Amino acid sequence: MGKLSSWIGAARLRTLPLSISGIIVGSSIAGYEGDFDIAIFSLALGTTLGLQILSNFANDYGDGIKGTDNEERIGPMRAIQSGLITQKDMVLAIIITAVTTLLLAVLLIYAAFGSQMILTSLIFFILGVGAIIAAIKYTMGDSAYGYRGFGDLFVFIFFGLVAVYGSYYLYSHDHNLVSLFPAISIGLLSVAVLNLNNLRDRISDKKAGKITMVVKLGENRAKDYHYALIIGALFCLVIYSVITSRDLNDFIYLFAFIPLIFHLQRVVNNEDPTLLDPELKIVALSTFGISFLFALGLIW
Repeated sequence: MGKLSSWIGAARLRTLPLSISGIIVGSSIAGYEGDFDIAIFSLALGTTLGLQILSNFANDYGDGIKGTDNEERIGPMRAIQSGLITQKDMVLAIIITAVTTLLLAVLLIYAAFGSQMILTSLIFFILGVGAIIAAIKYTMGDSAYGYRGFGDLFVFIFFGLVAVYGSYYLYSHDHNLVSLFPAISIGLLSVAVLNLNNLRDRISDKKAGKITMVVKLGENRAKDYHYALIIGALFCLVIYSVITSRDLNDFIYLFAFIPLIFHLQRVVNNEDPTLLDPELKIVALSTFGISFLFALGLIW
């Protein structure tokens, strides 16, 4: 199999902080209400990281064999594209990661519900299987939904609603509909990262037949869409804090939105797609910073 450095590159470590942002937010809301559990938190982090790495491996493989990752692509060279990892080895890695992630999901469900609440456990198991399938089918197979403009929807559901609201329910076994606001916020920010990635790759994706939301909207409307995602995320978090806050500490996450304001200005004025690549890190790390400060504000 390929060298360790090649596998680390294929796992795309820079995407991992973004993937756990929803777990941090959902867990902090549960902890704020006195329902935190370290075992659930650890297993939820492991499951989410597994899903993200699985998605990265599958994306590398799917785009690689379809020819979407080619010399016209602006971002860093992928493992299949460069030949650092063979297709056979990547498929094996996808299988191993999928099985490991499913095992973590089962352990997480058991830690949360034990042998009780069988129906709820079954629902979460189905969600877990669905998340694994979604991670794989984003770019793999003839019916890859990432090639039909549905990537944004799935990212919003699994990295926003399921990650935040689902993780909250794992602790509390109860519904708190107001926590849908931060779930929507993290979902919108996660979609913003994907949208920015697709803005960067718009030209090469269109030539390769990968019809992302950006390709459907066109460059100018995709920039407006990006603006709406960031501002919408800010609005939803502020609404949540206004409803639930007890002091100003609950608003300290607003500081992490400051880099995103300058980011929006650069995106709106951008005419060179190559300059969008470093913006991906800014949005991803800002989202992680927002989630961390959000949690800190609740437990302070």
